Amino acid sequence: MAEFDALDSKITQLNLRLKMARLGVQIERRGTKLNLRGTLPPRPGCGRLRPYQQRLSLGLPATPAGLKQIEQEAKIIAAQLIQKSFDWRDYLTIEAGKRLSQLDLVEQIQAFERQFFAASDRVSKPAATKTTWNAAYAPYLRKLAGMAQDHPKLTLPELIYKTVHSTAIQSRSRQVCCTALSAFAEFLNLELPTELKTLAGSYNNSRTQARNLPSDEAIVQAWAQIPNPAWQFVYGIMATFGLRNHEVFFCDYTQLQQGETSIQVLDTTKTGSHEVWAFYPEWIEEFHLRSIQLPEINTDLSQTTLQRVGQRVTAQFRRYGVPFSPYDLRHAWAVRTIHFGLPDTVAAKMMGHSVAVHTRTYHQWITRRDQQAAVEAAIAKNSRSAPTLSTS
Repeated sequence: MAEFDALDSKITQLNLRLKMARLGVQIERRGTKLNLRGTLPPRPGCGRLRPYQQRLSLGLPATPAGLKQIEQEAKIIAAQLIQKSFDWRDYLTIEAGKRLSQLDLVEQIQAFERQFFAASDRVSKPAATKTTWNAAYAPYLRKLAGMAQDHPKLTLPELIYKTVHSTAIQSRSRQVCCTALSAFAEFLNLELPTELKTLAGSYNNSRTQARNLPSDEAIVQAWAQIPNPAWQFVYGIMATFGLRNHEVFFCDYTQLQQGETSIQVLDTTKTGSHEVWAFYPEWIEEFHLRSIQLPEINTDLSQTTLQRVGQRVTAQFRRYGVPFSPYDLRHAWAVRTIHFGLPDTVAAKMMGHSVAVHTRTYHQWITRRDQQAAVEAAIAKNSRSAPTLSTS
């Protein structure tokens, strides 16, 4: 242990210099490793609010070379503390004793994925979280990793910008890509020269082409053309209650079987539990919806995802020649509630999204046909007569 005695003497001398410089950190040897100790901000998730004395493990060996390196680290951290820019994410070990900054890109993405699923607001909704990750994060992180393989000399910020620019301008994919890579950069505590939100564009649902929604008569006719009763049930439920593709398979139909006109969408779905009422209620009997008969497909979310369940619905509709998409049934339901005079706040809650999304998305799809029907209904409800020359 003679080499440690000599090293400890050097550590004492170095700590004296750090103290005289009022850097606020000290070096200590613990076995064969060197650490720093000082008054640091609370660690993430510790519950404390003020800085306190803590040990910072940097994984450096207790050697002369390690001592030289940790002296530089001590000065950097002291400067960060003075500037109030110290961030624990730069120093916490993720796996195998490595810090986040020491991992390669693939390992960093894997660490980000673990953090994404472990977030407190997502743990209670594993199926929805898995769907969001697979649809909105994983594709763009894979694209980023592929970009790194194709361009090994580029820095990570350069790779992020290149990945963003590989998506179409003013597109939904550009917007989602920017959201995913911004979250990844924040996880890495990586400061980008240009914020990605400035590159996301102005795409939003209100700028998408208005759908040519099927009439209520066309919806009834298409139901009659489906030969399989179980898939007729899926179609009828979506048309009557405006459900997303996958939600049909994750509902409590008890109220419907007891003669009510509502169903309960379960918490395992994309937007969680919410109750939905029929528009039209008459379609419950027309489509025989009180007799619950769902197709036998895999809905075990430990083996599949909400997205895959939804894709099965789309595939079956196409197979049976339904002349519009499953989501057209949902959108037609939303427009129908507007004609019924249902408040947007209520309709949005039943659809599982915000009022802003509801009004931005669905009010634009009220066609001239819909407007004419609404005008005629409003006039029919009003008993007033227009003034004429004969009554003046």
